[in-house]
Amino acid sequence: MRGFVFTLVYYILSVIYVLASLPFLMLPGHTPVRMIIRSYTRAVNLALWLIGGVKKEVRGRNNLPEGAFVVAGKHQSWGDGFLVYPEIRDLAFVTGDHLEKFPLVGGILRKLGAIVIDTCGGGERKAASLREGMERAKQDGRRILIYPEGHLAPIGYHFRYKPGVWHMAQAMQAPVVPVATNIGLFWCQQEMKKTPGTAIIEFLEPIPWDLPKDEFLARLTEAVEARTAELVAESTGKPPVRATLIPDPPKGMEAAPTLSDLGAFKKA
Repeated sequence: MRGFVFTLVYYILSVIYVLASLPFLMLPGHTPVRMIIRSYTRAVNLALWLIGGVKKEVRGRNNLPEGAFVVAGKHQSWGDGFLVYPEIRDLAFVTGDHLEKFPLVGGILRKLGAIVIDTCGGGERKAASLREGMERAKQDGRRILIYPEGHLAPIGYHFRYKPGVWHMAQAMQAPVVPVATNIGLFWCQQEMKKTPGTAIIEFLEPIPWDLPKDEFLARLTEAVEARTAELVAESTGKPPVRATLIPDPPKGMEAAPTLSDLGAFKKA
C-alpha cells in the first residue's frame, strides 16, 4: 500500500512542479527552473521517507571537489537520481532522448542543461550528441551525473562500465567522483513496492581524469562495486558479496537475471 500511495504522490508532485516550471520556459535564463527542479527532488525525497518509509543518508560530501567534475553513480533504482541531484549544485545529467516524449519535459531538460543522448540515430549520432552536450556543460562550468552501466542493475549484479564516462572526463579534464548506494534494497529498479529502511548514497574518493582508459574503468568499477557491496551488507547484516557481472539486457527491457542469463554470459 505504501508503494501505491508514494507512486500517486510522486506523479502529483511531478505534475505540480512541471506546471510551476512552465512560465519560466519561455523566459531567458535557467536559474528559476533549476531551483524549481531542485525543490522537486527534495520533495520526492521527503515523500519517500514519510510515505515509503525510506530515509536518506548521505556520506562522503567531503569527497566532492571544487569546480567541475563528473559524478559516476551506481544505478540500482529509478530513485537514486532523486537522492543525488539535490546534493550537488549546478548538476547536469546524461539521459536518453526517451524523456523528451513526455509533454513539456524537453523544455525543462534544456533549461536544466541536461545532456540528451540521441538513442535512435546510431552510434555516430549518439557519440556526437554526447560531445555536444558535454561541451555546453564544460562552457557553463557544470557538474555532470552519469550512470556508466547504462541500465538499472538489481542488487547483486552489475553491468560492464561503459567508456563514455572516461571520454567525458578526458574532454573536460575533470576528476570523476564514484557514487555507491544501497537504494536497490528499498526501491528496486522501477518497482512500485517500497521497503522501509535507510537508503545510503556515498560519494567516494575522486578518480583522476588522466588515467589510461582500461585502468580508469577498472578503478571506477572496483570502487563503486566494492563499496556498494559493503553498504548492502551493512543494511542486511550479511557478509559483503561482490556483484556478478551480467550482459546488458535487450534494448527497451529491464534486467531480470536468471541462471540461463548467467550461463549465456559465461559462454560468450
